[in-house]
Amino acid sequence: MPTNVVMPQMGESIAEGTIVRWIKKVGDQVDRDEPLFEISTDKVDAEIPSPAAGQLAEIRVKEGETVAVNSVVAVIGVAGDAPAAPSSTVPQAAVGQPEQPAATQPKDATQEKHEKEEDEDEDDEDSPRQKSSPLVRRIAREHNVDIRNIQGTGINGRVTKGDILAYIESGAATAAPPAAPASSAPASSAPTPSAPAPTTAPAPGPVYKPGESVQIVPMSVMRKKIAEHMVLSAHTSPHVYSVYEVNFGRINAVRDKKKAEFDAAGAKLTYTAFIAKAVIDALRQFPIVNASVDGSNIVYKKDINLGIAVALDNGLIVPVIRNADERNLLGLSRSIDDLAARARSKKLTPEEVQGGTFTITNPGVFGALYGLPLINQPQVAILGVGAIEKRAVVIDDAIAIKPMCHITLGYDHRLIDGADAGRFLSFLKERLEGFDESSI
Repeated sequence: MPTNVVMPQMGESIAEGTIVRWIKKVGDQVDRDEPLFEISTDKVDAEIPSPAAGQLAEIRVKEGETVAVNSVVAVIGVAGDAPAAPSSTVPQAAVGQPEQPAATQPKDATQEKHEKEEDEDEDDEDSPRQKSSPLVRRIAREHNVDIRNIQGTGINGRVTKGDILAYIESGAATAAPPAAPASSAPASSAPTPSAPAPTTAPAPGPVYKPGESVQIVPMSVMRKKIAEHMVLSAHTSPHVYSVYEVNFGRINAVRDKKKAEFDAAGAKLTYTAFIAKAVIDALRQFPIVNASVDGSNIVYKKDINLGIAVALDNGLIVPVIRNADERNLLGLSRSIDDLAARARSKKLTPEEVQGGTFTITNPGVFGALYGLPLINQPQVAILGVGAIEKRAVVIDDAIAIKPMCHITLGYDHRLIDGADAGRFLSFLKERLEGFDESSI
């Protein structure tokens, strides 16, 4: 019996995915769990394995197309069957189940949750519903935007993060004053002159002139998702930065002493592991930096899930070490190496890029003196690590050559004040400059 291959849900908040590349083509034989196609979401790029062995009989979604989760993207047939003609329809069927009419296909819990949230979000039950995700509706509320004014580019007219952020950037969100309820004015009030019809700001023109020597290349899916996430972060959090200088002399001494021992245990002892260990201690001491904002509430996270930014050839991804505070230096070193390697080979699972509570990014590996990174939402802080370089410094009124590094804390000023950031960085500096070898 043919097996339907569906777009997987790569995380509880993911509603759609983009097929970046088909690894197999129609007519190819595939084994169960053999990579079949590659997808990109706003959480992760991943290779998706085949749910069954057989022959790839049909591909229903082309490379570059975005479809909703649980949409059928391909069909695996019995080996030897003739490939089916391409289909323009996308039935919704579960993996390994025969196709069913859309009207009889049961919904999964996540779809029901999204639809319920969309139903509850309607201002008027008689008004047409504009489909969108809870995240998009939250952005709309924060910017006083009526989603019904936005032309969605997602599946079935769904308004995506990119749509609403582009709408806000265009100035259209502030061009139209919020409409007052019809019943807000007393019956005896004098009629109010009608306001002029709101106008949408014109789209900016090209930054190049006709005939100019340029090369125009479309953004990759990952680049688009990064752009959306960064614009969202800039719009959500008022960013403030504090920079401290740290002497890595003690770290160097411990690293030189323990490097061979770690190599024998199959782990690379990097500066990132030392920084991660000190950051964990600091987050325990200052839980506000490990928190998040939910409307007018502060959510304190009991777990420390540490995100480590990994640079890829075509973008950036942040795998997460869950319950990082339960690992010693060796465990952190192994986790960092493993996640970085699998991030570059696109072998991460959805769970490994979700749930982070604090992020470390290291622009110093590329020679940057320090960086001013954007916060990885919905976190409220991020640590940027600059290059570790030998410099002349004054110690006890004497000039010495020491390996120095600038560390930068970017923080959400809605929740974290400069004094909080200063105390956090002072504690982190103390831990790094006096690293306790017995904590290994």
